[in-house]
Amino acid sequence: MNEKELKKLLASGETETVEFKEIINDSFYKTLSAFANAKGGIIILGADIKGNIKGIEPSSRFLEDLTNRIVNKMSIYPNIETIDIKGKRVIAVKVARSSYPVSYEGRYYERVGNTTREMNTEKLKMLLLKGKCWDSIKGGFSLDEIDNETVRRFIRFAVEKNRLTDVSLNESPEVVLKKLELLTDKKLTNGAILLFGKNPQRHFVNLCVRVGRFKTETTIIDDKWAKGNLFQQFEDTLNILKQYISVRYEIKGVEREDIWDYPIPTFREAVLNALIHRDYFDMANFIQIKVYDDHIWFFNQGKLLEGITIEDLKKPHSSYLRNPLIAKVFYLAGYIEQYGSGTVRMVEWMKEAGLPEPEYKEELGGFSVYFYKDIYTEENLRKRGLNERQIKAVMYVKEKGKVTNEDYQNINNVKRRLATYELDDLTEKGIIQRIGRVGKGTHYRLKKSAPNEHNAH
Repeated sequence: MNEKELKKLLASGETETVEFKEIINDSFYKTLSAFANAKGGIIILGADIKGNIKGIEPSSRFLEDLTNRIVNKMSIYPNIETIDIKGKRVIAVKVARSSYPVSYEGRYYERVGNTTREMNTEKLKMLLLKGKCWDSIKGGFSLDEIDNETVRRFIRFAVEKNRLTDVSLNESPEVVLKKLELLTDKKLTNGAILLFGKNPQRHFVNLCVRVGRFKTETTIIDDKWAKGNLFQQFEDTLNILKQYISVRYEIKGVEREDIWDYPIPTFREAVLNALIHRDYFDMANFIQIKVYDDHIWFFNQGKLLEGITIEDLKKPHSSYLRNPLIAKVFYLAGYIEQYGSGTVRMVEWMKEAGLPEPEYKEELGGFSVYFYKDIYTEENLRKRGLNERQIKAVMYVKEKGKVTNEDYQNINNVKRRLATYELDDLTEKGIIQRIGRVGKGTHYRLKKSAPNEHNAH
């Protein structure tokens, strides 16, 4: 570019493919990302927003450092030219349209008119899903960012499970990542950093898990984060959940057995599902888990993939993998036994514990799982076919500890005959049990041991 061409460019002002920058900052790299993800473009360094020349450092070392920083941060190779005009140096940084999506600090940008903005989720999906999954996309990461101990631990697990037969225990992390397709063309993928990185949140700040202990929707008792790579997030999330639920002990023979509020294998599976199947293109959000007195809510970004329904989750089904490389690594390490079976096992474990089946929902633009500790919730009782009078009576028993026929009549404003009939129906359904035979001493309490057929969902 000569002086005449530069003056013409400056006079034309900023456009879809031209921007002026006085200094190098985050905005400079974001604009390079936007240009690379669209038609390409030119950034003129050393000019203000109006096109007035301010000048930039003229040294060759500065140019070399600039090139290295762009390559290292973004894995793109710009064409850099210097133009000297009126005793000041201006630098033109040209970037071509990229054949692959280009991010800066884990985020993707687009050009709208003469402005740069972060790409929304839907556009990002269109850009990235052209034969690409999020975990296979290459970024400007360094092998120094890989936690070698996490890789070695993975190798031990995979070899012990006999699922990784072409890797030895002393294999280098670089070789292992290549075999896992997490290192291709000498570039690490997003999946490599999220699975094995020392600090993935450096690039993907929201790709972590938030676990809260709630008394009500607005009363928060505690709030914790599980960060680090996916293996660390998995272990930390489980540990936090165990802190938020109760455990009692039963002696069976000479062994002591821990009886948790919920079966721990169910949590293990739910956390794995959230980490493996979440929509990582949505980087603005994190996995959420809210622990209440009577239920727990798991939520992650990304609805069910096409071809699978909520009902399919409760029976053996094919597995549709949103992040196949991440799923593969967890499978090889023995965290997953069989693709597509986790949601079925969660149903079975909850039933075996005498608790309601987990409730699966597509909502809030993502996917939720609800675990209920209390069988006797209004929603569960309604699904059992109880009428509103019976539900009111059960809520009364939960509060008072028992209900009599007279109580039933008073709280529902009904005659004794109907009260007797509906209390007998509750007894036959195994929801309450009668204490005493006949007369004024007779009352009803909740049946503590809930057989499987009482599960609501």
